[in-house]
Amino acid sequence: MEGDRCKHNKCTGIIEDSYCNVCGLADFNSSSVDVSMRMETKQSTNITTGTGSSPLTNRSKGSRRTNNTSKRSTRKQLGAGLVSVPELPSTEPEKAIMVEAKVPDNKRFCANCNNPLVREKGFCPKCGYKYSFIPSLLPGDLVAGQYEVKGAIAFGGLGWIYLGFDKTLSRYVVLKGLLNTEDAASAGVAVAERQFLAAVKHANIVGIYNFVNHGTEGFIIMEYVGGKTLRDIRKQRGPLPVTEAIAYIHRILSAFAYLHSLGLVYCDFKPDNVMLEDNDVKLIDLGGVRRIDDPHGDIYGTVGYSAPEASEGPTVVSDLFTIGRTLAVLLTNISSFTKEHLHKLPSPQEEPLFAEQESLYRFLLKSTAENPDERFQAADEMADQLLGVLREIVAKETKTPRPATSNLFGGDMLALINSGDLSAIKADYHQLPMPMLDTTEPGFNAVLNAGAIADSVKRVTSLRQVVQQFPDSKEALLRLANSLIEVGVYDEAEQLLAQVEQKDPWDWRVLWYRGRSLMAHGKAKEAQAAFDQVYFDLPGELTPKLALGLAAEAGGHLPLAIQMYDLVSRTDPSYTSATFGLARCLCATGDKNNAVAALERVPQTSNLYTRSRVEIARTLINRSSSAPGAKELKEASTAIEALTLNGMDRHQLTKQVLETALHLVTSQALSSTSAISILGQPLEELYLRKGLEKALRDMAHLSTGDEKIHLVDEANRVRPRTWF
Repeated sequence: MEGDRCKHNKCTGIIEDSYCNVCGLADFNSSSVDVSMRMETKQSTNITTGTGSSPLTNRSKGSRRTNNTSKRSTRKQLGAGLVSVPELPSTEPEKAIMVEAKVPDNKRFCANCNNPLVREKGFCPKCGYKYSFIPSLLPGDLVAGQYEVKGAIAFGGLGWIYLGFDKTLSRYVVLKGLLNTEDAASAGVAVAERQFLAAVKHANIVGIYNFVNHGTEGFIIMEYVGGKTLRDIRKQRGPLPVTEAIAYIHRILSAFAYLHSLGLVYCDFKPDNVMLEDNDVKLIDLGGVRRIDDPHGDIYGTVGYSAPEASEGPTVVSDLFTIGRTLAVLLTNISSFTKEHLHKLPSPQEEPLFAEQESLYRFLLKSTAENPDERFQAADEMADQLLGVLREIVAKETKTPRPATSNLFGGDMLALINSGDLSAIKADYHQLPMPMLDTTEPGFNAVLNAGAIADSVKRVTSLRQVVQQFPDSKEALLRLANSLIEVGVYDEAEQLLAQVEQKDPWDWRVLWYRGRSLMAHGKAKEAQAAFDQVYFDLPGELTPKLALGLAAEAGGHLPLAIQMYDLVSRTDPSYTSATFGLARCLCATGDKNNAVAALERVPQTSNLYTRSRVEIARTLINRSSSAPGAKELKEASTAIEALTLNGMDRHQLTKQVLETALHLVTSQALSSTSAISILGQPLEELYLRKGLEKALRDMAHLSTGDEKIHLVDEANRVRPRTWF
């Protein structure tokens, strides 16, 4: 009751407004003691993508090594030049000042235990932590004899943030509180402990000017950044366009890579802490930044953004978790954000965007995986994959290819392995690009030289020697396994892959080579599962999607194959394996028009361009699903006439087209007409037979033995009937 003595142990205070005026704890009789924590933990459930796939989890009970490095990506401008974002009008600094510096009731939480708070000032009824939501600085106050306070502009996790004016250098600044205590000496210690932030200098991180004491408080003096936070933009406009949101997050990842390289973690990333200014983004709040190896540093975070393990101590991967969550928030309306979806994303069934953008969803799943070992391990790695996702989306939206060189894979192999003949191109694991060799591996040069040996048996022998010489080299084991796959020694290849997997369960190359082995062994469905996981690990790379398409086609799953081939081919037409695969699958489903359109994607600069014209002709006259019409015959004829083929290749194509035309006319599927000419012959039985006879005799002239006799017999069989 009011006026009673506090009943907490050894406290001499009096109850006022249901709280003790000394210890700040609530009266034992007050119902506010029973207020629950905001943080909730949900049991994880299986996650599936739009294609029904689920990422592997808990590959190992151990902890993932994080000393691996990734190649740095190039991020010189917002959206990497692929997209443009809306320009914002410049903001006058003093317009950012709050009219009334007051924290709303629903935003008042204890900084120590996250308990909801009712009053503007007092002690947390749950843990006794002293708090105040009343600004300690007022307009006109002079801090450190240099910074004139203009007013409060925001309230953050560490207290009020103020706009100030540097009277010495005549510039606006931001004052961010470090500590609010009853002890001025403690404030001095807090300032000293944050001096390491003075070393932070990056174009996408707000500049730190000074650290000062003011009474019992310590302040960081920071660069004033005009513009709008992503939180404000998201609040005003709703979910952002996919490409725009990705552009913001991709750009800010360079700031995280920089902080992590200094041994620092940001801790509390969210849309509130990114400012868009002058077509670029900046981290604007370094109040929660701490050293990774500091076991006693304060831990800051925000419910719904923080990683499940963040309370145990922030890490690089917990930082990256917050980035993934932030991107998801910019793109979607996540219901039950702090409950059901506290650490989990909506499914593609709940969120249509995730069903539409498979690669984006896989990127977000990896970014926010419950197990830290399953996430991206470095900001540069995450940025490279996000840029790949952005390229895919932009290519799809603009219908313009957005090719780029991969840091992880070599180029498409079809042009290299194609024999040059005109036999049908089929799904083959040899078409898959090879992973790039890790130049930091021991024995890199030895592996490179052994791998260049043309003879597969000799290459295996040489690589065995490299493995013996460099037993710790994963590349040597992987390349030996690949060479064993080439010679059909699958069991030993799997044993080598298992060795690498034991060393590092998260090395995606194990699954890659395992998928190649399964494809070579004729186990397409098992290979599909392996390549599908590589797609989870590398959502921004095109090569895993190509592999998934090849395996799906070989396994009879044509819709998935078409989806993957189309995505790869649209993004980068130099992946001709995807283009020819897409045409094969579309033709198999009876969609000859789109099969031809797919083959038209092969660029004229490709050495497979002529081959694509040949396949166009074959596709047009294909009779497996539906008979071609006169229009298709004419187009096939035009395609062949435009080719520079000579000799047997041209005669064979001519034979195929004229045979098809003759069959359609004699079966009365097509009406005879002299108005249409096919390879120089009117669409009439007599002339088609003459043309076909000539093609067969031309082929016979270039053949020998039994083949020559067979072709002559065929020519005699199809020639026009005469009396003599």
